[in-house]
Amino acid sequence: MSAQPDSAVGNATLAFLAEPHNAYIGGKFTATSTADYFTVEDPSNGRIIAQLPECDATIVDAAVTAARRALEGPWARIRPADREKMLLDLAAAVERDADLLAEVVSLESGKSVTVARNVEIAGCIDWLRYYAGWATKIEGSTLATSIPVPPGSRHFAMTVREPVGVVGAIVPWNFPLLIAVWKLAPALACGCTIIIKPAEETPLSLLRFARLVDEIGIPSGVVNIVTGRGGTTGSALVNHPGIDKLTFTGSTEVGKLVGHAAVDRMARFTLELGGKSPMIVFADADENSAPLMAGLGMFFNSGQVCTSASRLLIERSVFERTLGSIAAVTDALTLGSGREASAQVQPLLSGRHRERVTNFIDRAVRDGGVRVAGTRPVPDEGFYVAPTIFRGLAPEAELVREEVFGPVVVAIPFDDADEAIRLANDTRYGLAASVWTNDLSRALSVSTALKAGTVWINTHNTLDVNVPFGGYKQSGIGKEHGRAALDAYLENKTIIMRYT
Repeated sequence: MSAQPDSAVGNATLAFLAEPHNAYIGGKFTATSTADYFTVEDPSNGRIIAQLPECDATIVDAAVTAARRALEGPWARIRPADREKMLLDLAAAVERDADLLAEVVSLESGKSVTVARNVEIAGCIDWLRYYAGWATKIEGSTLATSIPVPPGSRHFAMTVREPVGVVGAIVPWNFPLLIAVWKLAPALACGCTIIIKPAEETPLSLLRFARLVDEIGIPSGVVNIVTGRGGTTGSALVNHPGIDKLTFTGSTEVGKLVGHAAVDRMARFTLELGGKSPMIVFADADENSAPLMAGLGMFFNSGQVCTSASRLLIERSVFERTLGSIAAVTDALTLGSGREASAQVQPLLSGRHRERVTNFIDRAVRDGGVRVAGTRPVPDEGFYVAPTIFRGLAPEAELVREEVFGPVVVAIPFDDADEAIRLANDTRYGLAASVWTNDLSRALSVSTALKAGTVWINTHNTLDVNVPFGGYKQSGIGKEHGRAALDAYLENKTIIMRYT
């Protein structure tokens, strides 16, 4: 069941939306016998664009079985060079179908089709090519030993790196295809097999991606995709005894449940969770940076970014001037559909998420917050919230403490670097932060004092495939990207041999 979106998209995208959508298990799109279905909406107008089956525990078990069979069968015998070529071929296929995939991402998530094409799909290509190169470079080591028994004997020791096994991956809706590839690419490079559960709001781009997996000849069962809600499909995947490693990106609250489930059976796991990231602006920061601060740091992807700069800390001597400049830029950002080229801020994911965000705004007003941006009207159709900045909230206020995951920022003054560091670190989160100053010494000293997994200087929300990414404190466990990500998909085996 689907309804044609009213914004212009290509014929290939419309044809894909009109087709049935099923889970991808064991190299096949599998029609299920489930009686439960869920729908996908276009956030720009709330219209249903697809209907999909909710995969229950039986279907998830079939996916795990297919992944295990592939892991212990043909995939285990494929050379690293062949895994490298498959990932390169997959990157080429994504590049060929980039426009189609970007349109699908835009339709299901609401984001700008330009951002989908130039950030999300381009990122997928980069990540696939990067980890393709790692497939042939996984290495162990040899170690000197001092083993005393039997007397006079000599020993040789080495380590070998082996795939951790069957991976269960749960990905969020804000970057539905890119974050899936963040997990899939290193997993396949290391020789693992994977079952991915996309968010129920945004499964379509990953299912279209699965056609490319099939097209380029990745063996059956290496990549599997199950669709459904977290309470049904996600729970079945997280708790399945055949999953060797879980990787989850999402809220801290759900991440804790995933971590507990993994620990209960000693499965490996990595968690990339929420944030309440500070943007620290010193008096000597470039006065022309307001568009970059607002457009990239605070309201990129409508603020639906785990690293979004949701706490704006400004040195008191320039607080009024800087806040005024940023507020003016914020209120000038244009709102519109992801397919409108002129739109700078798109709708939120869903009506339910819009209500959650607006409730945060209403409570901030009741807590005494003053809106310096965000009071303008928004389009009647679609799930829009105007980019909003508050001031005047106490340190214990909800908006200062909790992640909104939307275009809502709180501005706070500080007097010196020590106070800025204290305010920035006064949170249970520690995913990211940024420091804006032209003083190199201060930039480095503040950056090293911040309890955050990533600290940007004079920029925000920029990632690179070669640079590790992950959080401190309740923002997660483990790292994505770069060489560091490989450790999450490999076991380190020690072999000791007595040879005399």
